[in-house]
Amino acid sequence: MNDGDVSRQIQQMVQFIRQEAEEKANEISVSAEEEFNIEKLQLVEAEKRKIRQEYERKEKQVEVRRKIEYSMQLNASRLKVLQAQDDLVSSMKDAACKELLRISADSVAYTTLLKDLVVQALLRLKEPTLLLRCREADLPLVGSILDAAKQEYAAKAGVHTPQVTIDEQVFLPPPPSHHGAHGPFCSGGVVLASQDGKIVCENTLDSRLELVFRQKLPEIRKQLVGRATV
Repeated sequence: MNDGDVSRQIQQMVQFIRQEAEEKANEISVSAEEEFNIEKLQLVEAEKRKIRQEYERKEKQVEVRRKIEYSMQLNASRLKVLQAQDDLVSSMKDAACKELLRISADSVAYTTLLKDLVVQALLRLKEPTLLLRCREADLPLVGSILDAAKQEYAAKAGVHTPQVTIDEQVFLPPPPSHHGAHGPFCSGGVVLASQDGKIVCENTLDSRLELVFRQKLPEIRKQLVGRATV
């Protein structure tokens, strides 16, 4: 083999080695590019998940705050409605109290009413001996109707006429006035008690009004709620 042949073989080997190296380099480059793209895609997806999770977290926080604010506003509205209802009921009660004073101001009607209240209290207690208390201003009226009230009670209950003593030392509070608007007062009526004081029948106009309001309060509130929803 001459020098020319050796030189050609060497060139062929160099070309082969160079071709192998280039192909290997291309494979490494392609593989590196694929790994880079895969890693880049994974990083992008991871960031997307973080962003979605952060968005969902903030969205939940906003929803929670919205629900809390709505609940607070709803409770505040309910409290306002309840307060308005209470104010209206109080005003109705105040108006009724003023009407009671008109009743006691009519001497003829009030005298008849006093007798009926005494008879009713006697029927409730059914005691042979009782103590009666009234307002000091009503003392003459009570004295004028007491005998008739006792006889009416005896006839209705089928018993002997009871002994009723009017307390002329301790009286019920006076009617309300502008000067003592916040103090104890009584719009009229009577209080009867058994001799030992263990059984008491408070049959004043104010106690009757309070009883009626307690009984009618659910109905009143129901009507007020019905009006509020119209």
